[in-house]
Amino acid sequence: RTISFRVPWEDDEGNMRYNRGWRVEFNSALGPYKGGLRFHPTVDEGILKFLGFEQIFKNSLTGLPLGGGKGGSDFDPKNKSDGEIRRFCQSFMTELYRHIGPSTDVPAGDIGVGGKEIGYMYGQYKRLTNRHGEGVLTGKSILFGGSHIRPEATGYGLVYISKIAIEKTLGKSLQGARCAVSG
Repeated sequence: RTISFRVPWEDDEGNMRYNRGWRVEFNSALGPYKGGLRFHPTVDEGILKFLGFEQIFKNSLTGLPLGGGKGGSDFDPKNKSDGEIRRFCQSFMTELYRHIGPSTDVPAGDIGVGGKEIGYMYGQYKRLTNRHGEGVLTGKSILFGGSHIRPEATGYGLVYISKIAIEKTLGKSLQGARCAVSG
């Protein structure tokens, strides 16, 4: 299913701004929907449907009980003040919070959504639900139940998978190897 909503937020000059927001919940056969939130001006429903579909396969290959999802907004955090980003994130979560939770849908960060933005959304989630739901968003700071290694996790995963693929398919070692990474 696709959840779409309008995200009203106030800029630093007191003007109301409006962006679109989406959450695509693609498949939860293995467990709760899991996938990032992307804030970028090129985000639209079609991109999120494609990325959510990919997320099903990425999550299922980990062996963890997670389904696939993706979400985001056409909001551009570049050149925005911390106050504008905070107000946008709080408004975004005000629309999204009723559709997520530890056993239903667990968003994470993606392009334009880092620890700061996750923190703003997590704070709003707690404010709205009156629950300290540590499992509702990943990418939080350590203070809010986040992981010590979260920023490096994707890179370590890439090295781990590359090592196995090279050893099994080519019969070679990564020792002394050089490679290029794209994406």
